[in-house]
Amino acid sequence: MNKLYIIKIGGNVLDDEKALASFLTDFASIQAPKILIHGGGKIATKIGDQLGIKSNYVDGRRITDAATRDVVTMVYGGLINKQITARLQALHCNAMGMTGADGNLLKATKRPVGKIDYGFVGDITAENVNSTLLYFLLKQNVVPVFAPLTHAAGEILNTNADTIASVLAVALSKHFDIRLIFCFEKAGVLKDVNDADSVIRNLNTELYQKLLKEGSFHDGILPKLENAFNAIRSGVKEVLIGEHSHLVANTGYETKGTLITA
Repeated sequence: MNKLYIIKIGGNVLDDEKALASFLTDFASIQAPKILIHGGGKIATKIGDQLGIKSNYVDGRRITDAATRDVVTMVYGGLINKQITARLQALHCNAMGMTGADGNLLKATKRPVGKIDYGFVGDITAENVNSTLLYFLLKQNVVPVFAPLTHAAGEILNTNADTIASVLAVALSKHFDIRLIFCFEKAGVLKDVNDADSVIRNLNTELYQKLLKEGSFHDGILPKLENAFNAIRSGVKEVLIGEHSHLVANTGYETKGTLITA
């Protein structure tokens, strides 16, 4: 099968103009079908503050009330998404910015209220992906650029970008040989969060479970690892986690981060 790159970038790339320019150049140079998913939480928080709409977090997760939902829709789906799309076009990469509502690409379920009411937040699975339309777009050499927004019952929903990347990878694994890449500020998954050189080069399920029981992982990396192993268990061939400059340059074959395998 043809290779498909699914790459997620977060605030560490978006907030650094030099890093973003470098990443977009590397991404545009990949000579294979590709999809980009971006976050943008810090930018949304900054603009929300300017509008007098304060961000509220519980255990590191944003509470998306109605006002916050409007802000993230404007910032994620508008400002960030269209800026990235325009810059990729300038690099001769035929990008198309989109949310999950466009073409019914990502239909979600609004998260039910439990101990915490997260508000307008969407949960998705691979069954929620319109993989037929995405496959068609990719075959037409279109490069989808996803904002972390889905939809349900006529409402836009804020949805974790790592989860979107993982779910897209699983849904499209029947059509492509997937390389799923999570770009973040570290060189890879660290065995010791205080030691930048303690990158785990290869992490399989057995080692992951062992280190998890030992409490080796920092809380911030756990959602990425959970999404990574969910993807591996569901048919995705390989997942990489690390700095974008190590993972995306030279068409992504220079594996210098952490390689996640079964």
